[in-house]
Amino acid sequence: MVHPLLPSSDTVKDPNSIDAPSLAGPIIAMLSRLHALVIGPGLGRDGVTLKVVAEVIREARSRSIPFVLDADGLLIVTQDPSLVNGYKECILTPNVVEFGRLAKALGVKVASQVEIAKGGNGDTTSKASDACEQLSQALGGVTILQKGPQDVISNGVTSIISDVKGGLKRSGGQGDTLTGSLGTLLAWRAAYHDKLWDSGEQDNEKEAQSKEDVQAELNSENKRMSPTTTLLLAAWAGSSITRECSRRAFATKGRSMQASDLTDEVHGAFLRLIGEPDGSKTHL
Repeated sequence: MVHPLLPSSDTVKDPNSIDAPSLAGPIIAMLSRLHALVIGPGLGRDGVTLKVVAEVIREARSRSIPFVLDADGLLIVTQDPSLVNGYKECILTPNVVEFGRLAKALGVKVASQVEIAKGGNGDTTSKASDACEQLSQALGGVTILQKGPQDVISNGVTSIISDVKGGLKRSGGQGDTLTGSLGTLLAWRAAYHDKLWDSGEQDNEKEAQSKEDVQAELNSENKRMSPTTTLLLAAWAGSSITRECSRRAFATKGRSMQASDLTDEVHGAFLRLIGEPDGSKTHL
């Protein structure tokens, strides 16, 4: 948590004349010790703060550090899409409204899941996947996880649907469980690709380039997955864990459920969906 280090309009002499790279220095100095970043939850929309965070994003990208952008972090992208355009090591997690804002900023005419559902014609899942793919392609293949009745994940080439049953109540702040889970999984993903443990898999020099390549890697029992596939898998796992947390929290608290109740369910949700390595249900 670096919020105490972030300047704002109230803490600088002249908000209209700042040296953003210099103000971002204390945070940038920490990047060499970090495996992944989560940017957005609780950030706020102060103009000075957002300019400084944009500098952090640029530096993280230059170092190939993976990051997740949610909430007010997505606002930065709508203001300057070039910050993430073509960067294959990040995940954007827009809800319905944020998805629409991103599409408008990029000049892409796509419908959100809610709009598609209201239309009610044809295969709504395929239409939602196509819309997410189009937005991803407009951003140069950035992975997008569109939150909704079912979460749609796309990197512009292939899409995955996360439809694990969730809770019957949506509380503001549940997205923080998602971003935290994604940040953790991205750090584990980095360790996987750095070969910090022996997975017993054969090396795979080929980067997945198509839907068929991704599926083949997911189905393989003895070949290492490429970064393209593991990013999609991390996004799916983070989504599924969050939806399971929501289901479990609602089962316990019912209508009194709050977003903070999901935190207590993370361990149980992880064990149910993935499990510990010796009994893992998901191949990571």
